[in-house]
Amino acid sequence: MYSVSALFQNYCLISVACAWILAQIIKVFTGYFREDDFSFIKFFSGTGGMPSAHSATVCALAVSSAWQFGFGSFQFAISVLLATIVMSDATGVRFETGKQARIINQIIPEIFSGKGDMQANLKELIGHTPFQVVVGAILGIVVPVVLKLTVYH
Repeated sequence: MYSVSALFQNYCLISVACAWILAQIIKVFTGYFREDDFSFIKFFSGTGGMPSAHSATVCALAVSSAWQFGFGSFQFAISVLLATIVMSDATGVRFETGKQARIINQIIPEIFSGKGDMQANLKELIGHTPFQVVVGAILGIVVPVVLKLTVYH
């Protein structure tokens, strides 16, 4: 029977968690420098932004799986497939959805000016630019390597 302490010895899980936490912390500060708006709420609820925490986590999973199980393992194959889908979605569908939300938010006041209640604005920061995804991916590669060389050696 596994204990809770086994969770803290799971190199892949710890790599993913550390990559996500680090990406979210960086995102809070890059949001502050970009928008001059420090909000720690973004740590828990922020999607979009710099760097991509999604990319960081799936890349951390892929790298730690490769290191733990080898490049020929099914764990590595699954994690690479997952990373490809997640990063493609972040720069594709979710990024385009954010652009559409921005345009809709601009035209709603024109349509409803003085005619009843306006709907709440749609969330515009949903996806990532390719640069944000690449930076998240680099973060996701670096974190498990540093963990393997320092803590899990």
